[in-house]
Amino acid sequence: MRSKQRACTGGGILAWVMTVFLVGAIPAWGQVLGDGGLGGTSAAPPNPLADTSMKPGKALLFELEAKFARETAQGGGKAFASWFAEDATTLSNGQAPVHGQEAIAKNATWLAKDYQLVWTPTDATMSLSGDMGYTWGHYEGHSRDADGNSKVTMGRYLTIWRKEKDGSWKVLLDASNDEPAGAGDCCKLPPGM
Repeated sequence: MRSKQRACTGGGILAWVMTVFLVGAIPAWGQVLGDGGLGGTSAAPPNPLADTSMKPGKALLFELEAKFARETAQGGGKAFASWFAEDATTLSNGQAPVHGQEAIAKNATWLAKDYQLVWTPTDATMSLSGDMGYTWGHYEGHSRDADGNSKVTMGRYLTIWRKEKDGSWKVLLDASNDEPAGAGDCCKLPPGM
């Protein structure tokens, strides 16, 4: 979970992600998603119609991320956990993996008034079959310390999405890693890649 929790399942999914990366299917394109009130940046999600080269699968993944972010900003950990598949797993910051939606929900107990999770997808890729895809980008966790001072945690995330049998989309894998403040955009690809 991005600073609070995020996900991963078996080697088959990781192999799929690595294959996509190795064949160079990672064109750079970014967006910023809502702030929820504790100091994050806020901008409207990009309009897929403005980028005539964007494939429909990528646009769908960006739409899913936007809805996921909005609901998390409004509903906190409970809303965040509701996006996970029954067999999902989260990986974050050297912690033990958390397997299953029920266990993820038990760990995602923060309230929106106390913690805001804001993320900026950098890219998205849909599988050729159109039933799985991934997004990756930057996240920020906004909270307050015991003295009421603003506290921000930043890092990178990877989310793997799966289309369920009922046609809904759920998070299957969520992995995150904090980065030090001022680390820069280490992962931004040069234009045209």
